[in-house]
Amino acid sequence: MRLHTTTWGEGDRVALLVHGIMADHRTWRRVGPVLAGRGYRVLAVDLRGHGASGRAETYTAQDFADDLVATLPAGADLAIGHSLGGLALSLAVERLVPRRAVYSDPAWHLPAGDDGYRGELLAGAKAATREQVRAMNPRWEAADVDIELETLKVWDEATAYGLEPVAGTDLLPPAPVVPSLVTLADPSPLVPPELAALLRKRGFEVRTVGGAGHTIHRDDFDAFMAALEGWV
Repeated sequence: MRLHTTTWGEGDRVALLVHGIMADHRTWRRVGPVLAGRGYRVLAVDLRGHGASGRAETYTAQDFADDLVATLPAGADLAIGHSLGGLALSLAVERLVPRRAVYSDPAWHLPAGDDGYRGELLAGAKAATREQVRAMNPRWEAADVDIELETLKVWDEATAYGLEPVAGTDLLPPAPVVPSLVTLADPSPLVPPELAALLRKRGFEVRTVGGAGHTIHRDDFDAFMAALEGWV
């Protein structure tokens, strides 16, 4: 599927931004313009079932990755994926071959079982109220709460069920395909300390953003950008 994209900037370098589940390109409202100011042409997608992109019959992790390859240029200077976007990017990176990749709290560890990942629980967020969104994300700016409510309206909650087959499986890349940074929340709900240590052994650089929640770039934008120092 060809995805809807939004562009910031006209620089000579290219940066790719891939959002997480329930979001769309608007989650990067601050990141995109800052990267554009640093000389990038920034391309941010809406994944299938999100934002202005089409809906589909299937929403597998591989579907999301294949869409990135069908839509985005290979050989970009930088690619950043958050959560589901990080998982999709890791499955597409051998074909997209960016010069550098950043995985922000990537969805590489979805626990299984009754207390693990369950599509219906995530799908229930479709009906979240402003008060619930604010309570779940107390560090977000008001603009991000507004955006979250708008993105939830156009999100196909069926995407939540597409990830159930990979819950409980090992989704960590065996090695970085390109120089790769992993930025983690504190604590990360998806990459616990033992997996972070394993990623380091496999050759990834791992940086934890102290006190930040899962959506690091919205929880603490300045700290998120600081964590990218040397990579952008």
